[in-house]
Amino acid sequence: MGKKRKTYHIDFKKKVVNLYLKDGMGYNTIAREMKIDKNQVRRWVNHFKAEGTKGLEEKRGKARGAGQGRPRALPESPEEKIKYLEAEVEMLKKLLKK
Repeated sequence: MGKKRKTYHIDFKKKVVNLYLKDGMGYNTIAREMKIDKNQVRRWVNHFKAEGTKGLEEKRGKARGAGQGRPRALPESPEEKIKYLEAEVEMLKKLLKK
C-alpha cells in the first residue's frame, strides 16, 4: 500500500510563506527548520502568490466545479437516464478504439 500523505494546517502554511516573503529566508533554510521538503515550501509560496490565502487551502478530494466529478445519485427521470446511458456508451466506444 502507498504512503499516507501528510496534510498541514493552513496556519502552518501561512507561517512558512511569511518566513519566505516577509523574513526573506530561503527555501532550503525554511525547509530545514520546519522539517518539510523545499519543493513543498516553493509550491505553497507560488500558490499564495497566485491565489492568496485561498491558494493554501486543502484541495484534495473536492470537485473543481459544478457538474464535475462523479454524479452523487443516478438520474431519476427517463430523459436523464437516457442521457446518462448515451454518455456511458460514448465513453465505452472511445475506450474500445484505443
